[in-house]
Amino acid sequence: MIKILIPDDISKLEKLETGDFVLLSGEVYTARDQVHKNLVNKINNNEKIPVNLKNKIIFYAGPAPIKKNAKSAAIGPTTSYRMDKYTPDMLECGVKGFIGKGKRSKRIVKLIKKYKAVYFITVGGIAAYLSTKIEKMEAIAYKNLGPEAIYRIKVKDFPCIVAIDSDGNDIFNR
Repeated sequence: MIKILIPDDISKLEKLETGDFVLLSGEVYTARDQVHKNLVNKINNNEKIPVNLKNKIIFYAGPAPIKKNAKSAAIGPTTSYRMDKYTPDMLECGVKGFIGKGKRSKRIVKLIKKYKAVYFITVGGIAAYLSTKIEKMEAIAYKNLGPEAIYRIKVKDFPCIVAIDSDGNDIFNR
């Protein structure tokens, strides 16, 4: 098990290998389909986006509503390939990692290698468990989208597996 603290250990992402089990701690940002669409539209129109994506990790997830006095809510990965059409722009903005579930297109594998990023997977169906790894969660942009807003979440020992490493090795094509 490899422990990674974000942003302090961001350079260590390039040293990870496909199949490594990782416990992520630090800041991660959620983004799903609608947020990606909004961000890419702003990027294509040369408008400022509401969050600096350089050296960030995007978790393809939308949390359940947070109950009063709770630190977090159930949160699980969504299918990543749906974000493939937006991923090139995210990588160009400096995103260094993605968390989701399922395989990615060959094009995205090549781009992850080009940008020396990493794609992590985590198990679907364990949203309640994953919520225990969240210390803080707050919507920071596109709040009108509810669970599809951008959330900044502070995670502690969040479990994932390296599915695509920065050399383009893909766990789904072994």
